[in-house]
Amino acid sequence: MHLQFTKMHGNGNDFVVIDLISQHYRLRAQDVRRLADRHYGVGCDQVLVVEAPKNPNVDFRYRIYNADGEEVEQCGNGARCFARFVRDKKLTGKRVIKVETSAGVIELRVHANHEVEVNMGSPEFEPSKIPMVASARAQSYSLLVAGQELEIGALSIGNPHAVLRVPDARQADVEQLGPLIETHSNFPQRVNAGFMQIVADNKIQLRVYERGVGETLACGTGACAAVVYGISRGWLRDSVTVALPGGKISVSWAGEGHPVIMIGPTAVVFDGAIKI
Repeated sequence: MHLQFTKMHGNGNDFVVIDLISQHYRLRAQDVRRLADRHYGVGCDQVLVVEAPKNPNVDFRYRIYNADGEEVEQCGNGARCFARFVRDKKLTGKRVIKVETSAGVIELRVHANHEVEVNMGSPEFEPSKIPMVASARAQSYSLLVAGQELEIGALSIGNPHAVLRVPDARQADVEQLGPLIETHSNFPQRVNAGFMQIVADNKIQLRVYERGVGETLACGTGACAAVVYGISRGWLRDSVTVALPGGKISVSWAGEGHPVIMIGPTAVVFDGAIKI
């Protein structure tokens, strides 16, 4: 069959988005890997799937597959593109859209100029729920990586994140440290690794090495995790601009027990079909 898709991106974090409400197909891991391949497929960081909800109180089910074919819990840039996609394809006329993910229900608000606000829910700090191997919850953790003791923050924004503060994000050794942090034995489900430079108390520079993908131009949940960690350490105010290689995202958090709010752009690249 020919599978219809839309290529989209949020600040350069790119996606193949597939409507599996109007189309009927069971996406397999090998299909995802082929779609994501930048030489033999369409090319993307993640494949996003729109499905009918199982929960009657939400509008859609949102599924996310990394380029390696593994299904993951959450993707913030993808959530914004998801909201634009379902409106562009006239699957809904709503501007406030509730979607279920494997990490829970999130709320998407479509603003002017194709910007989307995402309520990412409250961050999770308990090690067992990140998940992370640790004797107790702490403000930061020591992680032995390539003979270095790294101080990291660890939390979940629906998916696991380790955040490392660095003096200069541009010079951070993301290529070497990223995969070592991602696959560290302290993270049984692997982890996304963020390298955060604090520019001011309301601005950071960030690079993210995503599990199953590698370094991406932007990572929405990574931006949220870095801001939450920075606020919890007293380094940042409650509203922060996050500058990523692919563009800027705004993130705000009022403190523990409150949801993380992210606002950022969306872009459509092209529509297509692929024989699968």
